[in-house]
Order: sequence, then structure tokens, then C-alpha cells
Amino acid sequence: MSEQRLRTITVNQAGYSSAGEKLALFTGEVSRFRVVDLQTGSVVFSGQTGEGVEDKASGSRVHTGVFSAVTAPGKYRIEGEDGQASAAFMIADKPYGELQQGLLKAFYYYRCGVELSGEYAGPWGHESCHLAAGTVIGQPELKLDSCGGWHDAGDYGKYSGPGAKAVADLLLAWELYPAAFAGVCTLPESDGVMPDVLLECKVELDWLFKMQESGSGAVYHKLTTQNFPGLDVMPEEDTAELYFSPVSATATGDFAGVMALAARVYKPFDEVYAARCLEAAVAAWSWMEAHPAEPGFTNPPGITTGEYGDEEDHDERFWAAAELFRTTGGEQYHSAARELAKLPFPKYSLGWADMGGYGTLAYLLNGEEQAEASLYAELKEGLVAEAARLLRQSREDGYRISLREEDYIWGSNMLVMNNAMLLLAAEHFSGETEYAACALDHLHYLLGRNVLGISYVTGFGEHAVMHPHHRPSVGDNIAEPVPGLVSGGPDCGLHDEYVQEHLQGKPAAQCFVDHEDSYSTNEVTIYWNSPAVFVTARFNS
Repeated sequence: MSEQRLRTITVNQAGYSSAGEKLALFTGEVSRFRVVDLQTGSVVFSGQTGEGVEDKASGSRVHTGVFSAVTAPGKYRIEGEDGQASAAFMIADKPYGELQQGLLKAFYYYRCGVELSGEYAGPWGHESCHLAAGTVIGQPELKLDSCGGWHDAGDYGKYSGPGAKAVADLLLAWELYPAAFAGVCTLPESDGVMPDVLLECKVELDWLFKMQESGSGAVYHKLTTQNFPGLDVMPEEDTAELYFSPVSATATGDFAGVMALAARVYKPFDEVYAARCLEAAVAAWSWMEAHPAEPGFTNPPGITTGEYGDEEDHDERFWAAAELFRTTGGEQYHSAARELAKLPFPKYSLGWADMGGYGTLAYLLNGEEQAEASLYAELKEGLVAEAARLLRQSREDGYRISLREEDYIWGSNMLVMNNAMLLLAAEHFSGETEYAACALDHLHYLLGRNVLGISYVTGFGEHAVMHPHHRPSVGDNIAEPVPGLVSGGPDCGLHDEYVQEHLQGKPAAQCFVDHEDSYSTNEVTIYWNSPAVFVTARFNS
């Protein structure tokens, strides 16, 4: 659990596609390398690394070793002349099937309010939790059902905006890559009819309904205790009083967007549920129209849990309008989307704070025929231009990803996966496969092809994260962490005490430590998992 040591030879520890390009990345002055079949011990390929590039973000000189000629399914390792060896990895026709299942199954482990039982939870089960009614701040006499949904992160808070982002990523993955979700039944509700991904999203949507204020249509910003519990506290032991924080425009906009999206996705499976989603979205939109200039959310006095503050709500309003237009065809929503699109907020971001990219995707996926021609062209051109910028940045980077030094922020792995999502959207709208190849490089980075040689997904890879800042993983007395969780990744801002003490002076991409006390580099959240599911689904479809 101490400082991460560098690894000379790094690979995607989940594996590589038999037919695809296969690269390992080497630091130092490696020249010759060999690929060893772990079943037979035989050398199946020998090669030489290319010219090195100085990579400032990682503080390393990085060489590329190509072994695409190895196509036979099996388990392998790469060895250098100096005795260094990579982590083991698979080669298979579809190497990311288990990974996608694990990333999706993580949401089951995040469930709140229900017992996670042995058959589905394995050794990581726990008793039902957070069953008590919550108190609405400002209305102490009002107690509401707060049960259900997903815990947001390494703590047990539940937040409307981040939850909506996570559901949106999963629903978009289903919408664009449905074949990737066929035939997998790993949940208590699995029925062979509604795909697991939609069953799991329903858990969060059902909770989001409870976050909508009765009568007004507005949405409570979050539901948490006053303070975070201790790091070893299991969910069922967290019995402090729960509070609904006041409504916010950003939460209401996100709610309207995701409910309108859900209304469309669930309609073929459950028309009554879809209608309920749409009704809730319309009510939220009506509140937003009546409240055009709401202040940003700040934590009420006495609440110290994650704030998820956001002063700019035009991006959430744009997403809501575009999604409602796509689902209903209503001209009032189209008109609102056109007006909002004129405002200067980010149109291609997919973060919990900047949700404008979801509005852009909704508008473009609705098709050119329904759109205003000039706005459609502008948004499509802008999206592809942003993807092209990410592609250029990736080609300059030693580890082939789109992060600049200053992008290694708290939750940098969300940026890695959000950028990969955007690249895949550009592939969808332009037909250019180079965007997908670049997105796959981002997945390679997440699964171990990074300067630290660590897989940032628990349970996947020989050198995977073992000690996430995640209360159930700390408190359950099981050596292995809950599997399938995406860790936050390097944070050059060194925002917690542990990394401040241990990582001073490190290059940006090395500012990570696999320690449960490092909440700024090694926490986990639902909205870091969700874009990873989207990206993985593309390469399983």
C-alpha cells in the first residue's frame, strides 16, 4: 500500500484482440523484447522497440514495441533483455467481455437499501442499508422515503446530477451498442427479456423519482448524512440521519434529461414505466422554465458531504431540451434547445458539472431530418473538431492518451474515459475508424498501459488496484476489493494528506498511490465506471 513503483514494460492487462494492433510501451532504453506463451513457456515473437519519445507528463522516455503478429488466443507475457517482464495478458477474439460485465456488475455492488446476497455478491455481500426516511432540510416535519439507488462513490451519499450522468452513459451505451449487452444475466432481476444494463439503470431511476419534489417538479440536489462516516464503516452500520438537500436547477436539468432519455429506451420493454419517466421529465422541465435564473447549489449549514456545486446550468437545460425534443418531437423543446445552444457553455463535455455534450449527442442522434440544418452542422462539426484535437494530443503523448500535464486532475480517469466516449461519438458521426483506435488506446491506458503499470480497475489485471478509498472494500475484511471499480487515477494537485506526504515532486501521471487513505487519487465512483462501460461496449459489439 506504499508508493507505486514504476514498471518498465506496460501492457493492457485485460488483453488484446487477436486481429487488432498490439502495442506494449517500454520506459528506459529497452531495445529487444520477446513475447512468451505462458502455457508452453515458448517464445512466440521477438521484436525491437522503436525510437523513444520524451513524455513530460509521465517523466519518462517511452518506446513502443509492436507485437501485432501474435494472433493465437492464449495467455502471454513480454520480457525484455534486462530481465524485466510485463504483467500477464490474454489474446482473444473478444478480450473485453468479462471486463464489460465486471464494470457493469460494479453498479450492483453500489446498490443502496437492499441486501446483497451471496449468490450474486459473492464474498462482497452486505446487509440492507439506509432504510430510514430522510428529512427535508428547511422542512423538518417532512420525512420522505429515501431508499434505493446507488451509493455515489467510496462513501454512501446519493447525488441526483452524478447519478443522472452515470445512467445516461449506460443508456447511451445500450442505444449505440446493443449487441454488446446480449445474453448476460448476472443480476437478481435478470429475466432474459430486459437486458441487465436496463435492469440496473432502473435501480437508479426508481430512486431518482423519489428525489423529485412533490408538486413542483424540481429535484433535490442530494441525499446524504451530515458528515461522511469512518472509512471502515459498512453500509448497514451507517445509521446517522439522512437529509434531502434543497432542490437545484442543475439537478433538475439532469433529471429531466435522463428521464426523457429513459422514456425512449424503456418504451419497447415497459410502456407504463416509459410514460412515467416522460411525465417526470416534463414536470422537471416546467419547473426550469418557471425558474430561469436559479443560483448555484451550495451545501446547507451543517452538511459537509460532497457538494457537487455548479454555478452554470445552461448546459443541463440544453441537455434536457434536446432530450425532450428527441423523445417527443415537441417544437417547444426544439425552440428551447436552439436558443440555449447560442449560449457560451461547453458543448462537447461529458462531465458531471459540464453536461453540454449530452445535449449535443441527443440533438445529433435525433438525425439531420428533424434538426435545424445550421445547428446540426455546427454541433457535428464542433464534435468532430474536438475529437480531432484529442486525437492530435494522443499522438503526441508517450502513453497515447489525450491528457495534457494539467489534465491529471482529481478524477483524471473520468477524463480519460469521457474523452474516449467523445472519440467514439466522432467515429459514429464521421465513420472515421481512427477515432475508435484512439479510444481503444485510452482503454489500454486504464487497464495498465500507463507509466505505473497498474490496472485502474479492481479485479482486472495482474497488477490491479487493491486498496481503493471505498468503505465496503475497507470494512468487509475481505482481502480483495469489490471488483470492477474504476479508480480515480493520478491527481497532480495532490489533494489529500497521504499523497501530499508521499508524492511531492512527482511527474503528473505518477501522482497516484494505491492506498485507501488517498481519496483524491484512489476513490471510486459510479460516473467513472459508466463511461468505461460505454467504451468497453464499443469493442464488444
